[in-house]
This record gives sequence, C-alpha cells and structure tokens, in this order.
Amino acid sequence: MLQEARDSQLMDADALAMFLGVLETDELQVRDIMVPRSQMVVVERDWSLEQLLPVVVESGHSRFPVIGDSRDEILGILLAKDLLRFSSSLPGSGENARFDLDRVLRPASFVPESKRVNVLLKDFKRGRSHMAIVVDEYGGVAGLVTIEDVLEQIVGEIDDEYDDDDAARILKQDDRRFVVHGLTSIEEFNKYFGSHFPTEDYDTIGGLVVHRFGHMPKRGESVRIEGFGFNVQRADNRRVLQLQVTVAGE
Repeated sequence: MLQEARDSQLMDADALAMFLGVLETDELQVRDIMVPRSQMVVVERDWSLEQLLPVVVESGHSRFPVIGDSRDEILGILLAKDLLRFSSSLPGSGENARFDLDRVLRPASFVPESKRVNVLLKDFKRGRSHMAIVVDEYGGVAGLVTIEDVLEQIVGEIDDEYDDDDAARILKQDDRRFVVHGLTSIEEFNKYFGSHFPTEDYDTIGGLVVHRFGHMPKRGESVRIEGFGFNVQRADNRRVLQLQVTVAGE
C-alpha cells in the first residue's frame, strides 16, 4: 500500500523510506543496530581529567561508558557536559586536584541484545535516556546503543558536526586496525592509506565494499580487497554504515 501511494505520488521517496523504517523497527533487534563492544569508546574510573579530556575531544561523543577492571564492568555513564565545570582547571590547580569521576557518574541502563528496537525506543522516551549498554545472554557486555542509532533506522543516517569532520571518518585503533565510516570517499581513503582503489565506478568505500560482496552485507561479514580486510561493523538494509579496516602486515 505504501509503494502504491508512492507510485501515485501521494508521498515522496523520503516519506516512503521513513514509513518503511518505522515498520522495520518492529522486526529489528538491538543486536542489529548496536555499536559492537570492540568499537565502544570507554573511559576508566581511575582516569585523571588530563586522561579523560583527549578521549572526549577526539571522539566527539557526548556520553561514555565508565568501566572498572574490564569492559564487562560498567560502573555508569559519563556525560561530556558534566566536565565543563572543570574546563578552567589547569594541571596541578586546586580544582583539578579535587576532580573525582564518581562525582559526575550517572547510572547506566542495560538492555538485552534480543530486545526489539521499537520497544527500546519506548524505553528511551519513558526513561528520558539516550544510551543503553547491551548485554548478551550470559550477562557480558555485547555493545551499546543510543537513541540516535534507533532514529537512524527511521530517518536514515544522521550526520552531526563531528560526522562531517574528515578526521572523524577514519579513526585509528592501533597500527593495523582502523574504524572507517561507510560514506568515506574513496579518494579520501586512498589518500589516508596510500591505496589505489579506482574512483570511477564508486564514490564511497562503503559502495566499493558492497560491490565486492555482491549483496548487502550484514554486521560481522568480512571481505578482503587488495591487501585490506574489511569487516562490517554496522549496516542496515540500505547501506554499510561502519567498517573495521585491517591493513596487511609487512
């Protein structure tokens, strides 16, 4: 019926995509849209302000899980805005010396990875929360999910000022592993990695990877292209959103 309405020009393509996105949230589970555990940007409870600030600034996120001895020990959530009161502090100053992460720690919400996305959205609205920690059947941390992840299933990719920043599209994890946004242009990818992928047929690295798969890949699928390993970290039924890129060793 929706497609017929679109064919009759009773709605445009964007409206059709949003309606379909709403219906799909009833079928999707949290595991389908979450940020995997390995891609979570976390901070440690015993970090000083000098250790926290570079992570907060570089990632551009507004919320961070705070961990204890491991990523399975989530102690709470840190909001970047709660650090503003310390922004005038300098190393060694009295205010900085009194910084205690426990003072600004907020409680974390936990959801099972099997939870339906439409139910999660209701929970977010009811609890006025924006982030939840996803746990597996054994109680271990599987990842995290935000209200933005849910809304993107309805309205498509939401770019903010950090998403538009070139540096935010390619994040280095270690000497061989990188997190790459699916919309990163092939030209930018080639410049960063010194690769030589052709730019004539595809504009983005996500488009190139989908072509090599020959189908729309799901999270966890991998493919190797010219010495680079591409593992799909986030994807929906329309596009690849995030890739983990592994560079071949010497």
